[in-house]
Amino acid sequence: MSHFVVHFMKDVLGGNGREREICQGSLEIDASTEGQATEMAKRKFCEQQSLCDWSLHADRIKIEAAELRA
Repeated sequence: MSHFVVHFMKDVLGGNGREREICQGSLEIDASTEGQATEMAKRKFCEQQSLCDWSLHADRIKIEAAELRA
């Protein structure tokens, strides 16, 4: 099983009128594949945020492989 960190990202306008990317939330997921980790993270994010669809709070998902913690 692999360990992944999944970030839910959104583009917003800053005070200076420029667009910037912010992280709406991050989850650590253990899964067999990156695709499986993404789907698990979407479900968990929706549960945590009381949403029916993750894209209501984020524009995209970034996923990265991570080292397992001891």
